[in-house]
Amino acid sequence: MQPDLNRVIEQVSKEKGMDRSVIIEALESAMLSAARRTFGQKDIEAKFNPDIGEIELFEIQTVVETVTNPDKEVDLATARTTLDPEAQVGDQLLKKLQPSAFGRIAAQVAKQSVIQKVREAERELIYNEFKNRKGELFSGIVQRLEKKNIIVNLGRTDAMLPEKEQIPWERYRQGDRIRAYILDVEMTHKGLQIILSRTHPGFLIKLFEQEAPEVYEGIVEIKSAAREPGSRAKIAVHSTDPDVDPVGACVGVKGTRVQAVVQELRGERVDIVPWTPDPAEYVCRALGDKVKVSKIILDEEERAMEVIVPDDQLAIVIGKKGQNVRLASRLTGWKLEARSESEVELERSHALESLMAVPGIGDVAAELLYQNGFKSAEEVAETDLDALLDVEGIEQEKAAAILQAARDHVAKKAASAEPLTIETETRQEAADTVQE
Repeated sequence: MQPDLNRVIEQVSKEKGMDRSVIIEALESAMLSAARRTFGQKDIEAKFNPDIGEIELFEIQTVVETVTNPDKEVDLATARTTLDPEAQVGDQLLKKLQPSAFGRIAAQVAKQSVIQKVREAERELIYNEFKNRKGELFSGIVQRLEKKNIIVNLGRTDAMLPEKEQIPWERYRQGDRIRAYILDVEMTHKGLQIILSRTHPGFLIKLFEQEAPEVYEGIVEIKSAAREPGSRAKIAVHSTDPDVDPVGACVGVKGTRVQAVVQELRGERVDIVPWTPDPAEYVCRALGDKVKVSKIILDEEERAMEVIVPDDQLAIVIGKKGQNVRLASRLTGWKLEARSESEVELERSHALESLMAVPGIGDVAAELLYQNGFKSAEEVAETDLDALLDVEGIEQEKAAAILQAARDHVAKKAASAEPLTIETETRQEAADTVQE
């Protein structure tokens, strides 16, 4: 093919960062493909000879007594005369072919095949490199914009920063340097696809790893992170060393570390929360260090909490458009509902009034029922005996009596309400007409 293939292989290997064997295999395959177009049905083998720097082609022929397939067989006499004087029937002999016998089209096919196989090998190499870098931070240069998606050059390949993974309001121009989080790497039918993100919570965590050595070294752990990109974020931190303050390590001297992160996030406010294994305390911290929580009602089965705060604290806890409580919920992994003391007290008052309207339910029993989640006579009537027996302080005989009384009370209340019939509607319309 070429007298200097050794030099070509070496050059391509260095430029593409590929192993020599991959390029040699591509060349052998290309030559074999081209040879088959020229020589038809013959059995052919291609082998790179490093001593002469060429791809050698050999026709494989089987030695037989009587030839029935001239493309693949040779008789014993011819084999001994032209190929191997010691040939025996059944031997497979190699007959060297001359590349000069190739036609122009076959040579072009070989060239295209080499290019294609080198590209495929290069894509596979880059894929293997980047698939292990998912979840890492990477810097690149903005190449161009495609329908609001940013194409970023990472050096050896391009990646895409989709519009939904961009921080709102940030703008980039061609040639700008950009840092992003490698969200996904996959090989599709269109080729290698690398997806970047600047909105993923992992991007925030990786930025702190870069800015705070304690985080990078694992002394300070970021247990969780939640973001509303471009607006506000929360991270929960914990120190494995009692002498290291996790919050202070992330904030830095005079706030230099956290400010560097905020600047990269285009002004996104970052709350740093000290993590604790106690769920209730963790939620309180996540809502804000200035928030005063009056009471927390915890439902472990539903992984939900009802957070009760003084009236003047409710707006702070909820935050602008519910942002603070929403981020605290994502950070902690608990469903949170924030309520004011006056709202809870009003609900309690209505609940006790409804419960105590049932004959046999006094103020003590009503309070017990309310504390166990029953907020009306209707709720008691709709439950079963086992649920009432779970209420501490109510025995079986008392529970059965309460259940029956509640059901009778609700049935009587429903019966006393006048059903809305056509006649009733007519009387109502007539009354409305008289009033007019």
